[in-house]
Amino acid sequence: MINSSTYKYLNAQETPFYYYDLDLLKASLAKIKEEAARYNYHIHYAIKANANPKILSLIQAYGFGADCVSGNEIKRSIENKFPTDQIVYAGVGKSDKEIEMALEANIFCFNCESIPEIEVINEIAKSKNKVAKIALRINPNVNANTHHYITTGIAENKFGINPWEFDQILELLNELKNIQLIGLHFHIGSQIVDLSVFKSLCLRINEIQNWFLEHQIIVDHINVGGGFGINYHKPDEEPIPDFKNYFAIFNEFLNLKANQNVHFELGRSIVGQCGSLISRVLYVKNGINTNFAILDAGMTELLRPALYQAFHKIENLSSTDEHENYDVVGPICESSDCFGKAVSLPKTKRNDLIAIRSAGAYGEVMASNYNLRQTAKSFFSDDM
Repeated sequence: MINSSTYKYLNAQETPFYYYDLDLLKASLAKIKEEAARYNYHIHYAIKANANPKILSLIQAYGFGADCVSGNEIKRSIENKFPTDQIVYAGVGKSDKEIEMALEANIFCFNCESIPEIEVINEIAKSKNKVAKIALRINPNVNANTHHYITTGIAENKFGINPWEFDQILELLNELKNIQLIGLHFHIGSQIVDLSVFKSLCLRINEIQNWFLEHQIIVDHINVGGGFGINYHKPDEEPIPDFKNYFAIFNEFLNLKANQNVHFELGRSIVGQCGSLISRVLYVKNGINTNFAILDAGMTELLRPALYQAFHKIENLSSTDEHENYDVVGPICESSDCFGKAVSLPKTKRNDLIAIRSAGAYGEVMASNYNLRQTAKSFFSDDM
């Protein structure tokens, strides 16, 4: 919720820009820390969700680790004081240079996504006289019931190692001397709001754990990934996701072995609701059947609607008039540059201030300079 004093501050800034409510972020972090502590769960923040240094510094201060998917994300994490022994590194396309950097940094673990990757990590570690700690990212074939672009745990996805490769993996583990298997890693998708999906994940993890146990392998770490979603339609009714029930599901249904540690990789659920994209109406264009509200922000500042047809709540912060329907669009030279169709807004005019909510995750971090657009600035609640 953006109150009158916040509106006055935002309205004085040059648009478009990202606005972050740090009080909400702190409340979310405190809640996660409280609920995870009940079960001694380890939290790694998914850097890909939002890599703004001020956001990262705040998250790190709560004692969370980092989940990285590139060498530069590892570098950014270290720059913002995340302990290297709490950094995990996933991604299907780790380059030799990135692997070398991660080894030199002594990160906690590589989440390995293919047999060739394991072989390359072993080779590079051998050249550096190091032993790389790895977890197997396993494709559990669990449907996340989310958008197909952000489903990552079914057989057709590029991510992870499939169960029919397990026997070959065991042979490799006996042959390769510069890797150490310490964990099993899973990540089935993103923006999952049906908690029963996580129960299904737990049951599948139990089956996979039992297979490894039958082959005399017990790992110290189970990384269940992330994917916990947020309420894009009603951000003010549910500003902090239900972390209590989320963690409770894993406690109830995940069968752990003695002294095993459980890790989570949370991103969107931490930062999603604390951020908004603030824009201004450039023009209102009246068509035969459609009114267009043309903003100074576009898909270059928030790609999700164009890429996934994702919904974001759109608010006119300047008007309280009767509502009309608008197609809310940006200035980019693409027909897909649309934030929402037939959006009900108070009667809208030039220079009205618009908030596109729930933009704290996969907003700023996915921005581009297409059309040679200027990079949007970021403002924070403690700037006021």
